[in-house]
Amino acid sequence: MNEQEHDIPEIVIIRLPLYVRTLNELKLLNQTTVSSQHLGNLLQTTPAQIRKDFSHFGKFGKQGRGYNIDYLLDELRKILNLNQKWNTCVIGIGNLGQAVINYQGFKNEGYLIKAAFDISLPSRLDNKDIVIKTISDMKNTIKELNIKIGIVTVPAPDAQGVIDRLVESGIKAILNYTPMKPVLPKNIACINIDPVLSLQSMSYYLDK
Repeated sequence: MNEQEHDIPEIVIIRLPLYVRTLNELKLLNQTTVSSQHLGNLLQTTPAQIRKDFSHFGKFGKQGRGYNIDYLLDELRKILNLNQKWNTCVIGIGNLGQAVINYQGFKNEGYLIKAAFDISLPSRLDNKDIVIKTISDMKNTIKELNIKIGIVTVPAPDAQGVIDRLVESGIKAILNYTPMKPVLPKNIACINIDPVLSLQSMSYYLDK
């Protein structure tokens, strides 16, 4: 990553996958070009915001002609490293962990769950294509399977220790489903997902 990429706001990176998804939907409708105005309408944002986001990475369209969807999709996928498959592991094989393992959407988008870890091995796991190991085997297995992403689904009190192990194992990207914000080195990318917090925010609007 060069110095310029470090200056790109995180919120811009978060929006890029939304652009990719919307462009794929337009492509399925046999559209070949799209204007920033139309894209903005679909994403409920302004054309200026879209042009500003794209300007961080170069010029993708010509004024008055819009964007070529195939070209823009290809460029955004390169920026997000979506033009390759990523080996992934899950830590915690409880109900949530098994739901993550069985979610087909990860595989469809190129995130291949190769291994799952827990303190003790489960009596059964529906997915027979995944290596099941104890957490003590994490470092060696991650190296052997060239795993780049860790998905954490353990109870909150265990999360920091598990995430520390992931970092020690060479993992640079973590998707954290536990209701805590881990302490991490600056070079580790981590996204925290807490559905309960989202529900609590939404409940504010229920009696309005």
